[in-house]
Amino acid sequence: MAGTSTATAADTTQTSGLGPGMLASARTVAEALPELLVEARQVGNTVATGWHGRRRAGPGETFWQFRPFSMGEPARRIDWRRSARDEHLYVREREWEAAHTIWLWADLSPSMNFGSKLAPVVKRDRALVLMLALASMLSGSGERVGLPGLTRPLTSRDAPERMAAALARSPRTDALPDTTAVRRFSDVVLIADFLDPIASITEWVGRVASTGARGHLVQILDPIEESFPFDGRVEFRDPEGGLRLTTGRAEGWREAYQAQLAARKAQLREIAGRAGWSHILHHTDRPATEPLLALHGRLSGQPGVMGGV
Repeated sequence: MAGTSTATAADTTQTSGLGPGMLASARTVAEALPELLVEARQVGNTVATGWHGRRRAGPGETFWQFRPFSMGEPARRIDWRRSARDEHLYVREREWEAAHTIWLWADLSPSMNFGSKLAPVVKRDRALVLMLALASMLSGSGERVGLPGLTRPLTSRDAPERMAAALARSPRTDALPDTTAVRRFSDVVLIADFLDPIASITEWVGRVASTGARGHLVQILDPIEESFPFDGRVEFRDPEGGLRLTTGRAEGWREAYQAQLAARKAQLREIAGRAGWSHILHHTDRPATEPLLALHGRLSGQPGVMGGV
Protein backbone atom coordinates (compact mmCIF):
# COMPACT_ATOMS: atom_id res chain seq x y z
CA MET A 1 0.00 0.00 0.00
CA ALA A 2 1.63 3.20 -1.18
CA GLY A 3 1.43 6.37 0.85
CA THR A 4 0.82 6.68 4.57
CA SER A 5 -1.19 4.01 6.40
CA THR A 6 -2.06 3.38 10.02
CA ALA A 7 -1.64 -0.14 11.37
CA THR A 8 -2.79 -1.91 14.50
CA ALA A 9 -1.14 -4.98 15.94
CA ALA A 10 0.29 -6.60 19.02
CA ASP A 11 3.64 -8.11 19.94
CA THR A 12 5.51 -9.05 16.72
CA THR A 13 2.52 -8.64 14.40
CA GLN A 14 2.16 -5.11 13.00
CA THR A 15 -0.49 -4.71 10.34
CA SER A 16 -2.56 -2.23 8.36
CA GLY A 17 -5.42 -2.16 5.87
CA LEU A 18 -8.22 -1.09 8.19
CA GLY A 19 -11.58 -0.72 6.50
CA PRO A 20 -14.35 1.66 7.60
CA GLY A 21 -16.03 0.36 10.72
CA MET A 22 -13.76 -2.65 10.94
CA LEU A 23 -12.45 -1.91 14.42
CA ALA A 24 -14.59 -3.88 16.82
CA SER A 25 -13.98 -1.29 19.51
CA ALA A 26 -16.67 0.76 17.72
CA ARG A 27 -19.22 -1.49 19.43
CA THR A 28 -18.96 -3.14 22.79
CA VAL A 29 -19.04 -6.86 23.41
CA ALA A 30 -22.51 -6.50 24.91
CA GLU A 31 -23.77 -4.74 21.78
CA ALA A 32 -22.26 -7.33 19.45
CA LEU A 33 -23.31 -10.48 21.31
CA PRO A 34 -27.00 -10.78 20.25
CA GLU A 35 -26.09 -10.74 16.55
CA LEU A 36 -23.08 -13.00 17.06
CA LEU A 37 -25.18 -15.47 19.06
CA VAL A 38 -27.62 -15.87 16.14
CA GLU A 39 -24.71 -16.43 13.76
CA ALA A 40 -23.14 -18.92 16.17
CA ARG A 41 -26.36 -20.97 16.34
CA GLN A 42 -26.54 -21.07 12.54
CA VAL A 43 -22.90 -22.05 12.14
CA GLY A 44 -23.15 -24.69 14.87
CA ASN A 45 -26.24 -26.22 13.26
CA THR A 46 -24.49 -26.34 9.89
CA VAL A 47 -21.48 -28.16 11.30
CA ALA A 48 -23.59 -30.54 13.41
CA THR A 49 -25.76 -31.45 10.41
CA GLY A 50 -22.75 -32.17 8.22
CA TRP A 51 -21.05 -34.21 10.91
CA HIS A 52 -24.11 -36.35 11.59
CA GLY A 53 -24.50 -36.91 7.87
CA ARG A 54 -21.13 -38.62 7.82
CA ARG A 55 -22.25 -40.94 10.62
CA ARG A 56 -19.36 -40.04 12.88
CA ALA A 57 -19.83 -40.11 16.61
CA GLY A 58 -20.42 -36.71 18.11
CA PRO A 59 -18.63 -35.48 21.22
CA GLY A 60 -21.52 -36.46 23.47
CA GLU A 61 -20.88 -40.08 22.60
CA THR A 62 -17.09 -40.22 22.59
CA PHE A 63 -16.11 -38.01 25.53
CA TRP A 64 -17.23 -40.69 27.96
CA GLN A 65 -14.95 -43.49 28.97
CA PHE A 66 -16.36 -46.95 28.20
CA ARG A 67 -15.11 -50.36 29.29
CA PRO A 68 -16.35 -53.88 28.56
CA PHE A 69 -19.17 -55.18 30.76
CA SER A 70 -18.04 -57.86 33.23
CA MET A 71 -20.20 -60.83 34.18
CA GLY A 72 -21.70 -60.36 37.63
CA GLU A 73 -22.15 -56.60 37.33
CA PRO A 74 -25.70 -55.18 37.59
CA ALA A 75 -27.29 -55.07 34.14
CA ARG A 76 -28.48 -51.52 34.82
CA ARG A 77 -24.90 -50.31 34.36
CA ILE A 78 -24.85 -51.35 30.71
CA ASP A 79 -24.88 -48.47 28.24
CA TRP A 80 -27.27 -49.92 25.67
CA ARG A 81 -26.80 -47.12 23.17
CA ARG A 82 -23.05 -47.68 22.98
CA SER A 83 -23.45 -51.46 23.12
CA ALA A 84 -25.85 -51.41 20.15
CA ARG A 85 -23.00 -50.44 17.82
CA ASP A 86 -21.35 -53.85 17.89
CA GLU A 87 -21.66 -57.28 19.49
CA HIS A 88 -20.18 -56.33 22.88
CA LEU A 89 -21.67 -54.86 26.04
CA TYR A 90 -20.16 -51.68 27.49
CA VAL A 91 -20.37 -49.82 30.79
CA ARG A 92 -19.92 -46.07 30.95
CA GLU A 93 -17.53 -45.02 33.70
CA ARG A 94 -19.36 -42.73 36.09
CA GLU A 95 -16.20 -40.99 37.31
CA TRP A 96 -15.44 -39.70 33.81
CA GLU A 97 -19.02 -38.59 33.28
CA ALA A 98 -19.09 -36.63 36.51
CA ALA A 99 -15.71 -34.97 36.02
CA HIS A 100 -15.69 -33.90 32.39
CA THR A 101 -16.30 -30.29 31.37
CA ILE A 102 -15.31 -28.36 28.25
CA TRP A 103 -14.11 -24.90 29.22
CA LEU A 104 -14.28 -22.32 26.41
CA TRP A 105 -12.54 -18.96 26.19
CA ALA A 106 -12.32 -16.24 23.52
CA ASP A 107 -9.55 -13.66 23.80
CA LEU A 108 -11.20 -10.21 23.97
CA SER A 109 -8.00 -8.19 24.42
CA PRO A 110 -7.42 -5.09 22.22
CA SER A 111 -5.36 -6.88 19.56
CA MET A 112 -8.43 -8.99 18.74
CA ASN A 113 -10.33 -5.83 17.69
CA PHE A 114 -8.46 -5.78 14.40
CA GLY A 115 -9.93 -6.44 10.96
CA SER A 116 -8.74 -5.56 7.47
CA LYS A 117 -10.46 -5.06 4.12
CA LEU A 118 -9.48 -8.63 3.24
CA ALA A 119 -11.83 -10.19 5.81
CA PRO A 120 -15.54 -9.74 6.57
CA VAL A 121 -15.11 -9.74 10.36
CA VAL A 122 -12.72 -8.63 13.05
CA LYS A 123 -10.84 -11.30 14.97
CA ARG A 124 -12.81 -10.71 18.16
CA ASP A 125 -16.19 -11.34 16.55
CA ARG A 126 -14.98 -14.51 14.82
CA ALA A 127 -13.57 -15.81 18.11
CA LEU A 128 -16.90 -15.20 19.87
CA VAL A 129 -18.86 -16.91 17.09
CA LEU A 130 -16.58 -19.95 17.25
CA MET A 131 -16.85 -20.14 21.04
CA LEU A 132 -20.64 -19.81 21.12
CA ALA A 133 -21.15 -22.16 18.17
CA LEU A 134 -19.02 -24.79 19.89
CA ALA A 135 -21.02 -24.28 23.08
CA SER A 136 -24.23 -24.80 21.09
CA MET A 137 -22.96 -28.03 19.53
CA LEU A 138 -21.60 -29.45 22.77
CA SER A 139 -24.53 -28.53 25.00
CA GLY A 140 -26.87 -29.95 22.37
CA SER A 141 -25.01 -33.26 22.73
CA GLY A 142 -25.42 -33.26 26.50
CA GLU A 143 -21.94 -31.99 27.36
CA ARG A 144 -21.07 -29.58 30.17
CA VAL A 145 -19.60 -26.28 28.97
CA GLY A 146 -18.52 -23.16 30.78
CA LEU A 147 -16.52 -19.94 30.79
CA PRO A 148 -13.65 -20.28 33.29
CA GLY A 149 -13.97 -17.66 35.98
CA LEU A 150 -17.38 -16.48 34.75
CA THR A 151 -19.81 -19.41 34.83
CA ARG A 152 -20.12 -22.81 36.41
CA PRO A 153 -20.35 -25.81 34.06
CA LEU A 154 -23.65 -25.63 32.16
CA THR A 155 -25.56 -28.63 30.82
CA SER A 156 -28.71 -27.06 29.35
CA ARG A 157 -29.32 -26.34 25.68
CA ASP A 158 -29.48 -22.63 26.42
CA ALA A 159 -25.84 -22.69 27.57
CA PRO A 160 -24.72 -20.37 24.72
CA GLU A 161 -27.29 -17.75 25.74
CA ARG A 162 -26.26 -17.99 29.39
CA MET A 163 -22.59 -17.70 28.47
CA ALA A 164 -23.31 -14.67 26.29
CA ALA A 165 -25.26 -13.07 29.14
CA ALA A 166 -22.32 -13.65 31.51
CA LEU A 167 -19.95 -11.98 29.05
CA ALA A 168 -22.31 -9.05 28.54
CA ARG A 169 -22.55 -8.49 32.30
CA SER A 170 -18.84 -8.80 32.92
CA PRO A 171 -16.80 -8.54 29.71
CA ARG A 172 -13.30 -9.85 30.33
CA THR A 173 -10.36 -8.73 28.23
CA ASP A 174 -7.92 -11.31 29.59
CA ALA A 175 -6.16 -13.09 26.75
CA LEU A 176 -5.56 -16.11 28.98
CA PRO A 177 -8.37 -17.26 31.29
CA ASP A 178 -8.34 -18.24 34.94
CA THR A 179 -7.58 -21.93 35.42
CA THR A 180 -8.79 -22.44 38.99
CA ALA A 181 -11.81 -24.55 38.00
CA VAL A 182 -9.97 -26.74 35.48
CA ARG A 183 -9.73 -30.36 36.56
CA ARG A 184 -8.56 -33.68 35.24
CA PHE A 185 -10.70 -35.04 32.37
CA SER A 186 -11.60 -31.47 31.35
CA ASP A 187 -10.95 -29.93 27.94
CA VAL A 188 -9.95 -26.30 27.54
CA VAL A 189 -10.47 -24.53 24.20
CA LEU A 190 -8.67 -21.19 23.90
CA ILE A 191 -9.45 -19.03 20.85
CA ALA A 192 -7.01 -16.13 20.44
CA ASP A 193 -4.45 -14.53 18.16
CA PHE A 194 -1.68 -15.65 20.56
CA LEU A 195 0.35 -12.47 20.08
CA ASP A 196 1.01 -12.15 23.80
CA PRO A 197 4.53 -12.75 25.12
CA ILE A 198 5.40 -16.37 24.45
CA ALA A 199 6.57 -16.87 28.05
CA SER A 200 3.09 -16.14 29.44
CA ILE A 201 1.50 -18.54 26.95
CA THR A 202 4.00 -21.27 27.81
CA GLU A 203 3.39 -20.80 31.54
CA TRP A 204 -0.40 -20.89 31.09
CA VAL A 205 -0.32 -24.06 28.99
CA GLY A 206 1.96 -25.74 31.51
CA ARG A 207 -0.37 -24.82 34.37
CA VAL A 208 -3.43 -26.24 32.61
CA ALA A 209 -1.60 -29.35 31.42
CA SER A 210 -0.43 -30.08 34.97
CA THR A 211 -4.07 -30.60 36.01
CA GLY A 212 -4.42 -33.47 33.54
CA ALA A 213 -6.78 -31.50 31.29
CA ARG A 214 -6.54 -31.55 27.51
CA GLY A 215 -6.14 -28.30 25.59
CA HIS A 216 -6.84 -26.95 22.14
CA LEU A 217 -5.30 -23.71 20.86
CA VAL A 218 -7.24 -22.02 18.04
CA GLN A 219 -5.15 -19.23 16.55
CA ILE A 220 -7.13 -16.48 14.78
CA LEU A 221 -5.32 -14.21 12.32
CA ASP A 222 -6.47 -11.65 9.78
CA PRO A 223 -5.12 -12.46 6.28
CA ILE A 224 -3.28 -9.15 6.17
CA GLU A 225 -1.35 -10.24 9.26
CA GLU A 226 0.09 -13.03 7.15
CA SER A 227 0.89 -11.15 3.94
CA PHE A 228 2.16 -7.78 5.28
CA PRO A 229 1.36 -6.02 1.97
CA PHE A 230 2.62 -2.58 2.99
CA ASP A 231 4.76 -0.21 0.93
CA GLY A 232 6.10 3.24 1.54
CA ARG A 233 5.54 5.24 4.69
CA VAL A 234 3.47 3.36 7.29
CA GLU A 235 2.73 4.06 10.94
CA PHE A 236 2.34 0.92 13.05
CA ARG A 237 0.39 1.12 16.31
CA ASP A 238 0.31 -1.44 19.11
CA PRO A 239 -3.32 -1.58 20.37
CA GLU A 240 -2.25 -3.13 23.67
CA GLY A 241 0.24 -0.46 24.76
CA GLY A 242 -0.34 2.40 22.31
CA LEU A 243 3.26 2.37 21.04
CA ARG A 244 3.63 3.91 17.57
CA LEU A 245 6.40 3.25 15.07
CA THR A 246 6.76 4.89 11.65
CA THR A 247 8.82 3.49 8.79
CA GLY A 248 9.61 5.13 5.46
CA ARG A 249 9.88 1.86 3.51
CA ALA A 250 7.55 -0.74 5.02
CA GLU A 251 8.25 -3.21 2.22
CA GLY A 252 11.77 -3.57 3.57
CA TRP A 253 10.34 -5.13 6.74
CA ARG A 254 8.21 -7.75 5.01
CA GLU A 255 10.68 -10.63 4.98
CA ALA A 256 11.76 -10.19 8.60
CA TYR A 257 8.17 -9.76 9.76
CA GLN A 258 6.96 -12.91 8.00
CA ALA A 259 9.88 -14.85 9.48
CA GLN A 260 8.89 -13.62 12.96
CA LEU A 261 5.26 -14.65 12.45
CA ALA A 262 6.29 -18.07 11.11
CA ALA A 263 8.50 -18.53 14.17
CA ARG A 264 5.59 -17.62 16.48
CA LYS A 265 3.29 -20.17 14.82
CA ALA A 266 6.01 -22.81 15.07
CA GLN A 267 6.46 -22.01 18.77
CA LEU A 268 2.74 -22.46 19.38
CA ARG A 269 2.72 -25.81 17.60
CA GLU A 270 5.70 -26.90 19.70
CA ILE A 271 4.11 -25.75 22.97
CA ALA A 272 0.87 -27.54 22.12
CA GLY A 273 2.69 -30.66 20.97
CA ARG A 274 4.75 -30.95 24.16
CA ALA A 275 1.55 -30.91 26.20
CA GLY A 276 -0.23 -33.36 23.90
CA TRP A 277 -2.58 -30.59 22.81
CA SER A 278 -3.83 -29.52 19.39
CA HIS A 279 -3.14 -26.30 17.49
CA ILE A 280 -5.49 -25.03 14.78
CA LEU A 281 -4.77 -21.99 12.62
CA HIS A 282 -7.73 -20.04 11.20
CA HIS A 283 -7.88 -16.94 9.03
CA THR A 284 -10.85 -14.59 9.23
CA ASP A 285 -11.41 -14.61 5.46
CA ARG A 286 -12.27 -18.31 5.69
CA PRO A 287 -15.65 -19.81 6.76
CA ALA A 288 -16.20 -20.25 10.50
CA THR A 289 -17.31 -23.83 9.84
CA GLU A 290 -13.75 -24.91 9.00
CA PRO A 291 -12.13 -24.54 12.44
CA LEU A 292 -15.31 -25.86 14.07
CA LEU A 293 -15.07 -29.08 12.08
CA ALA A 294 -11.42 -29.41 13.06
CA LEU A 295 -12.22 -28.71 16.71
CA HIS A 296 -15.13 -31.14 16.71
CA GLY A 297 -12.78 -33.80 15.38
CA ARG A 298 -10.16 -33.17 18.07
CA LEU A 299 -12.73 -33.16 20.86
CA SER A 300 -14.34 -36.31 19.48
CA GLY A 301 -11.03 -38.14 19.28
CA GLN A 302 -10.87 -38.02 15.48
CA PRO A 303 -7.17 -37.18 14.90
CA GLY A 304 -7.58 -37.33 11.13
CA VAL A 305 -9.54 -34.07 11.14
CA MET A 306 -6.86 -31.47 10.61
CA GLY A 307 -6.69 -27.76 11.31
CA GLY A 308 -4.71 -25.09 9.52
CA VAL A 309 -7.75 -23.35 8.06
